[in-house]
Amino acid sequence: MSDISHHNSNEENPERRKILNILFGSTIGLWALSMLYPVYKYLIPPHVAEALPAAVKAGKVDDLKPDSGRIIKFGSKPVILLRTPKPAVEIRAFSAICTHLGCIVQYRADLDHIWCACHNGHYDLHGINIKGPPPRPLPKYGVALKNGTIFVTRQVA
Repeated sequence: MSDISHHNSNEENPERRKILNILFGSTIGLWALSMLYPVYKYLIPPHVAEALPAAVKAGKVDDLKPDSGRIIKFGSKPVILLRTPKPAVEIRAFSAICTHLGCIVQYRADLDHIWCACHNGHYDLHGINIKGPPPRPLPKYGVALKNGTIFVTRQVA
């Protein structure tokens, strides 16, 4: 009789042992996770959105010759500032990030428009995509002139 009862307890032991091992392993895993999570949050801080300025001083009007352009920074974003050719000289600003794959565009006076060197994308002087792979126009920024100084303002909808 003692052999039979001893035999029954051995059959139950592997099942109990398995449950205890799962509980113990889960406890160890949760403990390790609770120790590593603060370290992870310290080493990789959350992304904080950049506060964009309302306007950026882009220089003097006289420094930007007709039929020319240059890249300026609006916060951390590149903006292309251009002055159209004569006779109707205007100052315009667009995102300098190509809408195709994010390369930086440039103004080409020889082409009389904005050009992306990465994949030969072309935009007219209104930022509209006219040739090549860019799928949409360049986002437009506002331009204000005050006492001969150019100010670039946030994107226009």
